[in-house]
Amino acid sequence: MALFTKIVLFTDTDGRARFREETLALEQGSPQARLSELFASGGYQLRTSPVGFRSQFHCSGYTQWVFILQGQMEIGIQDGVSRIFKPGDHFYSADLLPEGQPFDPALHGHWSRQLGPDPLITLFVRA
Repeated sequence: MALFTKIVLFTDTDGRARFREETLALEQGSPQARLSELFASGGYQLRTSPVGFRSQFHCSGYTQWVFILQGQMEIGIQDGVSRIFKPGDHFYSADLLPEGQPFDPALHGHWSRQLGPDPLITLFVRA
């Protein structure tokens, strides 16, 4: 069976952002073109970030897929771990502020930044 590795940025039970990997079965389609089940989406947005861009700690406003189309994107979380995503890479952003909690930049969220000589172009697909 063909599998797809889904990288997930999520809010753990302690309110902190973490990364984990999940596998999705590609059970539909044909042997030459394996497909997952069909997932719903709520629209998409394209974003460009200039060379030198860096955000502050923040939480995602929505659960969404993030696909890197150009440049490189680094995502860092509170425990000091970071991951670099290059063109063709993806992650599923589900790092949402826990319900009823005020945002605390010392506890919640992640930061992102553009790396390398090329502007960052990303595609966000709401889940």
